[in-house]
Amino acid sequence: MTTPPTAKAPRPHPLHALRASAFAIGALLLLAAIGVVVHQPLLIPPIAASAALVHGAPGLPISQPRNVIGGHLLSAAIGFGTLAVTGSTAWAAAIAAGLALGAMMLCHLSHSPAVASTVVVVLQAPDPWPFLPLLALSTVLLVAIGLLPGRIGGHPVRYPLSW
Repeated sequence: MTTPPTAKAPRPHPLHALRASAFAIGALLLLAAIGVVVHQPLLIPPIAASAALVHGAPGLPISQPRNVIGGHLLSAAIGFGTLAVTGSTAWAAAIAAGLALGAMMLCHLSHSPAVASTVVVVLQAPDPWPFLPLLALSTVLLVAIGLLPGRIGGHPVRYPLSW
């Protein structure tokens, strides 16, 4: 018994790749500037991974606004809960990441980069009051900027496909 060959996704048009890159760079520069101003640059890695999905694969379910925003906030909340119970250790970060993945799946909020937010919370132990609003603002801005390519320049995939 042989497995059928997997179909490769078609290569994107170079202008589509350029547009996606330009909007992702713009979003990340804005979010990096906000992170630097409020002394929270650790949000950049998980948000950068989210930007890659929102701008590079806007049609995927994990790229939709509900998943991006909800996934990050749920994961961060799990990170803070784990941190309160276990303290800040690599072991706790690993447990929190697994719990975040399961919770996102159960809540239909799967967004793989959000697991990195959980790890950031557990390992860095930021104050939740500035961290959570900044995370919410970052994800909302990322989604808002993700809306632009389809409205300017004829992005081939409409974003969002669902809220």
